Amino acid sequence: MSGERPGVAMKRTRVRDHLRDLVEARSPGDPIPSERALCEELGVSRPTLRAAVDELVATGLLVREHGRGMFVAPEKVVQEMAMASEGSAFSVPRAAGSWAGRVLEFETVPAGARLGRRLRISPAAELTRIARLRLVDGEPMAIEHLHIPAALVPGLAPADMESGDFYDLLRERHGVRVREAVQSIEPTVTNEAESRLLGVPVLSPALLFERLTSDAAGRPVEYVHSVYRGDRYRIVSRIAFDDGPGGTAAAGRGGGHHPGIPPGDLPGRPGGRSTTTGDVQPPV
Repeated sequence: MSGERPGVAMKRTRVRDHLRDLVEARSPGDPIPSERALCEELGVSRPTLRAAVDELVATGLLVREHGRGMFVAPEKVVQEMAMASEGSAFSVPRAAGSWAGRVLEFETVPAGARLGRRLRISPAAELTRIARLRLVDGEPMAIEHLHIPAALVPGLAPADMESGDFYDLLRERHGVRVREAVQSIEPTVTNEAESRLLGVPVLSPALLFERLTSDAAGRPVEYVHSVYRGDRYRIVSRIAFDDGPGGTAAAGRGGGHHPGIPPGDLPGRPGGRSTTTGDVQPPV
Protein backbone atom coordinates (compact mmCIF):
# COMPACT_ATOMS: atom_id res chain seq x y z
CA MET A 1 0.00 0.00 0.00
CA SER A 2 1.36 3.41 -0.94
CA GLY A 3 2.87 5.31 2.01
CA GLU A 4 2.70 2.32 4.33
CA ARG A 5 5.39 2.11 7.00
CA PRO A 6 7.97 -0.64 6.28
CA GLY A 7 7.37 -2.29 9.65
CA VAL A 8 3.63 -2.58 9.04
CA ALA A 9 4.16 -3.97 5.54
CA MET A 10 6.63 -6.56 6.83
CA LYS A 11 4.21 -7.65 9.56
CA ARG A 12 1.41 -8.12 7.04
CA THR A 13 3.74 -10.08 4.76
CA ARG A 14 4.70 -12.32 7.66
CA VAL A 15 1.04 -12.85 8.56
CA ARG A 16 0.12 -13.55 4.93
CA ASP A 17 2.92 -16.10 4.59
CA HIS A 18 1.81 -17.80 7.80
CA LEU A 19 -1.77 -18.00 6.55
CA ARG A 20 -0.58 -19.45 3.24
CA ASP A 21 1.30 -22.14 5.17
CA LEU A 22 -1.88 -22.94 7.11
CA VAL A 23 -3.86 -23.22 3.86
CA GLU A 24 -1.27 -25.52 2.26
CA ALA A 25 -1.28 -27.80 5.29
CA ARG A 26 -5.07 -28.19 5.25
CA SER A 27 -7.76 -29.45 2.91
CA PRO A 28 -10.58 -27.43 1.31
CA GLY A 29 -13.26 -26.66 3.88
CA ASP A 30 -10.95 -27.07 6.89
CA PRO A 31 -11.19 -24.29 9.50
CA ILE A 32 -8.45 -21.73 10.15
CA PRO A 33 -7.74 -20.64 13.76
CA SER A 34 -9.77 -17.69 14.99
CA GLU A 35 -8.60 -14.09 14.60
CA ARG A 36 -7.94 -13.86 18.32
CA ALA A 37 -5.82 -17.00 18.35
CA LEU A 38 -3.84 -15.89 15.30
CA CYS A 39 -3.24 -12.41 16.71
CA GLU A 40 -1.90 -13.92 19.94
CA GLU A 41 0.25 -16.47 18.12
CA LEU A 42 1.75 -13.94 15.69
CA GLY A 43 1.87 -10.92 18.01
CA VAL A 44 -0.02 -8.62 15.65
CA SER A 45 -3.08 -6.40 15.87
CA ARG A 46 -6.52 -7.27 14.53
CA PRO A 47 -6.29 -4.69 11.68
CA THR A 48 -2.96 -6.15 10.52
CA LEU A 49 -4.36 -9.69 10.58
CA ARG A 50 -7.57 -8.69 8.82
CA ALA A 51 -5.66 -6.90 6.05
CA ALA A 52 -3.72 -10.09 5.33
CA VAL A 53 -6.88 -12.20 5.50
CA ASP A 54 -8.64 -9.81 3.11
CA GLU A 55 -5.87 -10.38 0.55
CA LEU A 56 -6.21 -14.16 0.74
CA VAL A 57 -10.01 -13.99 0.57
CA ALA A 58 -9.75 -11.80 -2.55
CA THR A 59 -7.38 -14.28 -4.21
CA GLY A 60 -9.62 -17.24 -3.39
CA LEU A 61 -7.46 -19.03 -0.80
CA LEU A 62 -9.71 -18.36 2.19
CA VAL A 63 -13.44 -17.89 2.70
CA ARG A 64 -15.21 -16.18 5.57
CA GLU A 65 -18.52 -17.49 6.87
CA HIS A 66 -20.44 -15.10 9.08
CA GLY A 67 -20.73 -16.42 12.61
CA ARG A 68 -18.59 -19.49 11.85
CA GLY A 69 -15.08 -18.23 11.08
CA MET A 70 -12.52 -18.70 8.31
CA PHE A 71 -12.04 -21.77 6.17
CA VAL A 72 -9.76 -23.03 3.42
CA ALA A 73 -11.47 -22.20 0.12
CA PRO A 74 -12.67 -24.91 -2.28
CA GLU A 75 -10.16 -26.14 -4.82
CA LYS A 76 -10.04 -24.18 -8.05
CA VAL A 77 -11.49 -25.82 -11.14
CA VAL A 78 -8.60 -26.89 -13.35
CA GLN A 79 -8.38 -27.10 -17.11
CA GLU A 80 -5.35 -27.60 -19.33
CA MET A 81 -4.77 -25.74 -22.57
CA ALA A 82 -2.06 -27.36 -24.69
CA MET A 83 -0.42 -25.01 -27.17
CA ALA A 84 1.16 -26.68 -30.17
CA SER A 85 3.97 -25.45 -32.39
CA GLU A 86 3.38 -22.83 -35.04
CA GLY A 87 1.21 -23.98 -37.91
CA SER A 88 -0.33 -26.96 -36.11
CA ALA A 89 -3.66 -27.26 -34.36
CA PHE A 90 -4.10 -27.50 -30.63
CA SER A 91 -6.78 -29.05 -28.48
CA VAL A 92 -8.36 -27.98 -25.23
CA PRO A 93 -9.05 -30.91 -22.90
CA ARG A 94 -12.28 -30.98 -20.97
CA ALA A 95 -12.32 -28.96 -17.77
CA ALA A 96 -12.60 -30.69 -14.41
CA GLY A 97 -15.93 -30.95 -12.64
CA SER A 98 -19.49 -31.40 -13.82
CA TRP A 99 -20.38 -28.44 -16.04
CA ALA A 100 -23.93 -27.26 -16.72
CA GLY A 101 -25.60 -24.12 -17.98
CA ARG A 102 -28.68 -22.12 -17.09
CA VAL A 103 -30.01 -19.92 -19.86
CA LEU A 104 -30.70 -16.36 -18.70
CA GLU A 105 -31.58 -14.81 -22.08
CA PHE A 106 -32.27 -16.29 -25.51
CA GLU A 107 -33.33 -14.11 -28.43
CA THR A 108 -32.90 -13.50 -32.15
CA VAL A 109 -31.96 -9.92 -33.02
CA PRO A 110 -30.33 -7.99 -35.89
CA ALA A 111 -26.55 -8.27 -35.67
CA GLY A 112 -25.92 -4.53 -35.78
CA ALA A 113 -22.77 -2.87 -37.05
CA ARG A 114 -20.28 -3.91 -34.34
CA LEU A 115 -21.15 -7.61 -34.14
CA GLY A 116 -21.77 -7.75 -37.87
CA ARG A 117 -18.17 -6.68 -38.44
CA ARG A 118 -16.85 -9.24 -35.96
CA LEU A 119 -18.82 -12.09 -37.49
CA ARG A 120 -18.53 -10.86 -41.08
CA ILE A 121 -22.28 -10.72 -41.65
CA SER A 122 -24.65 -7.92 -42.61
CA PRO A 123 -25.78 -5.62 -39.79
CA ALA A 124 -29.33 -6.61 -40.74
CA ALA A 125 -28.63 -10.37 -40.56
CA GLU A 126 -30.25 -12.25 -37.70
CA LEU A 127 -28.09 -13.13 -34.73
CA THR A 128 -28.91 -15.62 -31.97
CA ARG A 129 -27.89 -14.00 -28.69
CA ILE A 130 -27.66 -16.14 -25.58
CA ALA A 131 -26.70 -15.30 -22.01
CA ARG A 132 -26.15 -18.24 -19.71
CA LEU A 133 -24.85 -18.92 -16.25
CA ARG A 134 -22.20 -21.65 -16.16
CA LEU A 135 -22.12 -23.89 -13.10
CA VAL A 136 -19.55 -26.43 -11.91
CA ASP A 137 -20.89 -29.10 -9.58
CA GLY A 138 -23.89 -26.82 -9.04
CA GLU A 139 -21.88 -23.72 -8.09
CA PRO A 140 -21.98 -20.55 -10.25
CA MET A 141 -18.66 -20.04 -12.07
CA ALA A 142 -19.22 -17.72 -15.03
CA ILE A 143 -21.63 -15.64 -17.09
CA GLU A 144 -21.31 -16.16 -20.82
CA HIS A 145 -22.76 -14.06 -23.63
CA LEU A 146 -22.77 -15.94 -26.95
CA HIS A 147 -23.50 -14.42 -30.37
CA ILE A 148 -24.05 -16.84 -33.27
CA PRO A 149 -25.27 -16.13 -36.81
CA ALA A 150 -28.84 -17.46 -36.72
CA ALA A 151 -28.51 -18.99 -40.19
CA LEU A 152 -25.93 -21.43 -38.84
CA VAL A 153 -28.15 -22.83 -36.07
CA PRO A 154 -31.75 -23.21 -37.28
CA GLY A 155 -33.95 -24.72 -34.61
CA LEU A 156 -31.53 -23.98 -31.76
CA ALA A 157 -33.48 -23.89 -28.48
CA PRO A 158 -32.62 -22.77 -24.93
CA ALA A 159 -32.57 -26.39 -23.73
CA ASP A 160 -29.71 -27.10 -26.17
CA MET A 161 -27.52 -24.69 -24.21
CA GLU A 162 -28.03 -26.21 -20.77
CA SER A 163 -26.09 -29.44 -21.14
CA GLY A 164 -23.49 -31.05 -23.35
CA ASP A 165 -20.79 -29.38 -25.40
CA PHE A 166 -21.91 -26.61 -27.74
CA TYR A 167 -19.19 -27.39 -30.27
CA ASP A 168 -20.36 -31.02 -30.40
CA LEU A 169 -23.87 -29.76 -31.08
CA LEU A 170 -22.63 -27.48 -33.85
CA ARG A 171 -20.85 -30.39 -35.52
CA GLU A 172 -23.43 -33.12 -35.07
CA ARG A 173 -26.67 -31.20 -35.70
CA HIS A 174 -25.62 -28.26 -37.85
CA GLY A 175 -22.57 -29.57 -39.69
CA VAL A 176 -20.35 -26.74 -38.42
CA ARG A 177 -16.84 -27.84 -37.48
CA VAL A 178 -14.93 -25.31 -35.40
CA ARG A 179 -11.27 -25.07 -36.33
CA GLU A 180 -9.64 -22.30 -34.34
CA ALA A 181 -10.32 -19.39 -32.03
CA VAL A 182 -8.65 -16.17 -31.03
CA GLN A 183 -9.18 -15.57 -27.32
CA SER A 184 -8.10 -12.75 -25.05
CA ILE A 185 -8.04 -12.76 -21.25
CA GLU A 186 -7.83 -9.72 -19.00
CA PRO A 187 -8.59 -8.87 -15.39
CA THR A 188 -11.80 -7.12 -14.44
CA VAL A 189 -14.19 -6.81 -11.49
CA THR A 190 -17.82 -7.84 -11.16
CA ASN A 191 -20.67 -5.34 -11.32
CA GLU A 192 -23.83 -5.61 -9.24
CA ALA A 193 -25.73 -7.85 -11.65
CA GLU A 194 -22.77 -10.18 -12.21
CA SER A 195 -22.05 -10.36 -8.48
CA ARG A 196 -25.64 -11.33 -7.75
CA LEU A 197 -25.58 -14.15 -10.31
CA LEU A 198 -22.14 -15.45 -9.29
CA GLY A 199 -22.74 -15.15 -5.55
CA VAL A 200 -19.73 -12.93 -4.89
CA PRO A 201 -19.34 -9.40 -3.45
CA VAL A 202 -19.61 -6.43 -5.79
CA LEU A 203 -16.24 -5.50 -7.38
CA SER A 204 -14.86 -8.99 -6.82
CA PRO A 205 -11.85 -9.92 -8.99
CA ALA A 206 -12.84 -11.65 -12.21
CA LEU A 207 -11.45 -12.70 -15.57
CA LEU A 208 -12.91 -11.32 -18.78
CA PHE A 209 -12.65 -13.68 -21.76
CA GLU A 210 -13.39 -12.67 -25.34
CA ARG A 211 -13.30 -15.28 -28.08
CA LEU A 212 -13.95 -15.29 -31.82
CA THR A 213 -14.29 -18.84 -33.15
CA SER A 214 -13.97 -19.83 -36.81
CA ASP A 215 -14.80 -22.98 -38.74
CA ALA A 216 -12.56 -25.00 -41.08
CA ALA A 217 -13.20 -22.51 -43.91
CA GLY A 218 -12.16 -19.55 -41.76
CA ARG A 219 -15.75 -18.32 -41.38
CA PRO A 220 -16.54 -16.74 -37.98
CA VAL A 221 -19.22 -18.82 -36.28
CA GLU A 222 -19.29 -17.49 -32.73
CA TYR A 223 -18.34 -14.45 -30.68
CA VAL A 224 -18.35 -14.89 -26.92
CA HIS A 225 -17.53 -12.65 -24.01
CA SER A 226 -17.58 -14.12 -20.53
CA VAL A 227 -16.92 -13.11 -16.95
CA TYR A 228 -15.35 -15.85 -14.81
CA ARG A 229 -14.90 -15.77 -11.07
CA GLY A 230 -11.38 -14.65 -10.27
CA ASP A 231 -11.39 -16.47 -6.94
CA ARG A 232 -11.83 -19.81 -8.69
CA TYR A 233 -9.57 -19.44 -11.72
CA ARG A 234 -5.85 -19.03 -12.27
CA ILE A 235 -3.59 -19.57 -15.26
CA VAL A 236 -0.32 -21.51 -15.02
CA SER A 237 2.12 -21.85 -17.93
CA ARG A 238 4.54 -24.72 -18.31
CA ILE A 239 7.22 -23.99 -20.89
CA ALA A 240 9.41 -26.67 -22.48
CA PHE A 241 12.51 -25.22 -24.13
CA ASP A 242 13.74 -26.64 -27.41
CA ASP A 243 17.50 -26.84 -27.96
CA GLY A 244 17.06 -28.71 -31.23
CA PRO A 245 17.14 -27.54 -34.84
CA GLY A 246 14.97 -24.54 -35.52
CA GLY A 247 15.16 -23.24 -31.97
CA THR A 248 17.15 -20.18 -32.91
CA ALA A 249 14.93 -19.49 -35.89
CA ALA A 250 11.85 -19.77 -33.71
CA ALA A 251 13.37 -17.30 -31.30
CA GLY A 252 14.12 -14.88 -34.09
CA ARG A 253 10.46 -14.57 -35.02
CA GLY A 254 9.05 -11.97 -32.67
CA GLY A 255 12.06 -11.98 -30.37
CA GLY A 256 11.29 -15.33 -28.67
CA HIS A 257 9.42 -13.67 -25.80
CA HIS A 258 7.51 -15.85 -23.35
CA PRO A 259 4.72 -14.14 -21.37
CA GLY A 260 5.93 -13.16 -17.92
CA ILE A 261 9.59 -13.89 -18.66
CA PRO A 262 11.61 -10.80 -19.60
CA PRO A 263 13.64 -11.18 -22.82
CA GLY A 264 17.17 -12.33 -22.13
CA ASP A 265 16.32 -14.27 -18.96
CA LEU A 266 16.62 -17.62 -20.76
CA PRO A 267 20.13 -17.74 -22.26
CA GLY A 268 20.91 -20.76 -24.42
CA ARG A 269 17.26 -21.83 -24.65
CA PRO A 270 15.98 -19.89 -27.65
CA GLY A 271 13.02 -21.92 -28.85
CA GLY A 272 10.40 -24.13 -27.30
CA ARG A 273 6.77 -24.91 -26.78
CA SER A 274 4.40 -23.72 -24.14
CA THR A 275 1.67 -25.53 -22.27
CA THR A 276 -0.76 -23.39 -20.31
CA THR A 277 -2.43 -25.22 -17.46
CA GLY A 278 -4.85 -24.01 -14.87
CA ASP A 279 -8.26 -22.56 -14.71
CA VAL A 280 -8.85 -21.37 -18.23
CA GLN A 281 -12.33 -20.91 -19.70
CA PRO A 282 -13.68 -24.33 -20.68
CA PRO A 283 -14.97 -25.14 -24.14
CA VAL A 284 -18.60 -24.16 -24.61
